[in-house]
Amino acid sequence: MPANVIMPALEMAQETGKVIRWLKTPGSRVEKGEPIVEIETDKITVEIESPAAGVLRDVTAREGDVVPVGRTIAVIAEEAAAPAATASAPESPPVSRGAEEGVPGAPVKASPLARKLAEQHGVDIAQIRTRSGRVEKADVLAYVERARGAGNGARLMAASPKARRLAAERGVDVTAVRGSGPGGAVLASDVETARVDVARPSAVPAAQPAAAATGGVGTVWRVMAERMTQSWTTAPHFYLVREVNASRLISWRTKAPAGVTYTDLLVKLVAAALVRHPRARVSWKDGTVVQHADIDIGLAVAIEDGLVVPVIHRADTLSLAEIAARREELVARAQSGKLRPADITGGVFTISNLGMYGVDAFNAIVNPPQAAILAVGRIADRVVPINGQPAVVPMMVLTLSCDHRALDGARGAQFLGALADLVDEPLALLQ
Repeated sequence: MPANVIMPALEMAQETGKVIRWLKTPGSRVEKGEPIVEIETDKITVEIESPAAGVLRDVTAREGDVVPVGRTIAVIAEEAAAPAATASAPESPPVSRGAEEGVPGAPVKASPLARKLAEQHGVDIAQIRTRSGRVEKADVLAYVERARGAGNGARLMAASPKARRLAAERGVDVTAVRGSGPGGAVLASDVETARVDVARPSAVPAAQPAAAATGGVGTVWRVMAERMTQSWTTAPHFYLVREVNASRLISWRTKAPAGVTYTDLLVKLVAAALVRHPRARVSWKDGTVVQHADIDIGLAVAIEDGLVVPVIHRADTLSLAEIAARREELVARAQSGKLRPADITGGVFTISNLGMYGVDAFNAIVNPPQAAILAVGRIADRVVPINGQPAVVPMMVLTLSCDHRALDGARGAQFLGALADLVDEPLALLQ
């Protein structure tokens, strides 16, 4: 039976979403879970996947339309129900290229998302070979990685959709902008700070946004400010602080797989502490405390326009290497504006680490409806008493911010104490 494609609620207090780009055309055959449309909210851009297999029909929202949450924007119909005129329409024009899997001049198809990625990376999609004859998103990404590994990274350029739109508005040649995103990807902030000499000579500079001209803030920052104000003014915050010896944590990281960060280690330890103290993985919702079974840990990630909190789901079941891979993937998606709905839902606890910025300690604001957030400061040498004698020890300050409606001081202290013990002796994880 037909399945509706609705404008999803991706964030707290979200009322609308903007259709940025349809990745499939009306009449196209789609598979369940295949990205079909790109949606932008105040904070992120995500790809919405098809809820069922069938044919895309009855598209009511055009690119650029702002649609209320919950409204149907398209229908995935059974293939037999599609009109003949649209059912036979190709989802994308075939690409003709040279010998492919031994068949000279064989035509291949490419998904709209694959074409978009190839364009962003400056890749000739006709050079990508696949066994099926159809180029998908994963094929383009694999080709890009191989090309970079072969030393061709200089000619492969990636840019976020927002960066490309901003570059077009301002007459900036995006290929000449130095990117600060994952793999050198160009972000909107890179375009905003680009020097005049990268502008196209023939382009007429676009007018600066009113917020920038007046020194104001953009929509994303404004929404973030409103939500943090709401949390601060409605949730009765209290803070618990522990200074912990980070010697074993440092030693553990040196023995961990390549790419593992202190944040990854803390995700592992926080997950273990939440297993032992389930009362800390709760939310305050509709006047009651809600207990969560899964341990889904959010990570506060700074992006060019504000702050997002992607989630590492079921962190207690993952190895360190799996946590690191998942964290790296989520951060890359966040910074390139490609987070998926599943990436930002389900968090029960958040970690905010500012240690890499040289911050000793800070108080974080609770990320509602969660009950607690852990603020992590830097590891720094301090003089502390050891067996009655002064000694220089690497120490780290952990600050637990709690919503007193859902988590009281005693339970918060028990959780923080368990976490501090695990930081002091990570081998306790094996017990």
